[in-house]
Amino acid sequence: MNDDIYDVIFDAAAALEVPVLVVTLLALAAVVVEVGAYLVESRRRWRRRLPDVTRAAAEARAAIEADDRATAGRVLEPIGWSVSMSHTLAVLAEEAGRESSEPRIAKELADFDFGCQRRLARTRLLVRVGPALGLMGTLIPLSPALEGLAAGDVATLTDNLRVAFSITVLGLLIGAGAFAISLARDRIYGQDYSDLEYVAAILTDPGAAA
Repeated sequence: MNDDIYDVIFDAAAALEVPVLVVTLLALAAVVVEVGAYLVESRRRWRRRLPDVTRAAAEARAAIEADDRATAGRVLEPIGWSVSMSHTLAVLAEEAGRESSEPRIAKELADFDFGCQRRLARTRLLVRVGPALGLMGTLIPLSPALEGLAAGDVATLTDNLRVAFSITVLGLLIGAGAFAISLARDRIYGQDYSDLEYVAAILTDPGAAA
């Protein structure tokens, strides 16, 4: 009975080897894509300057007071560093100064923050998944490697150990890369949210720009 249970466990673990290898490669590809996306995001923000944000917000406020919301939206467009930020700025230009606009603006800012957290969740997941895949990819080939050792099959032992150690390295690389991207994105998304709050304050309170 025990031998049957052991066989089922061994077979289940062996069946996971290929899926683990495939998922590890997909996770590595996802990290590479996220690195590229982060470089693009960072490049867009290189030109960010607080005086430019202040000036754009003040000009948009003046346009709103002149009941020219289209101009206000165009003035704010250059300080939108991402699609979601540009959308939020457009809503601010449209809603600021209207009666009972505070809840709508607050909701838009909250939705922007939620979208940022959702994007961060992708790399935060990879931070945990990468090392887990690396550990699984390390342990699964050890069983056939030990069998090869017991049978004196050096080739089988060598091949399985190479797979085990390679997956360990890839898993750690995935986790470390995803962690670095998560930290960097958390900073730039926090800066975006701070800019949006600042612009919203100026649009709804002219004294905030002083």
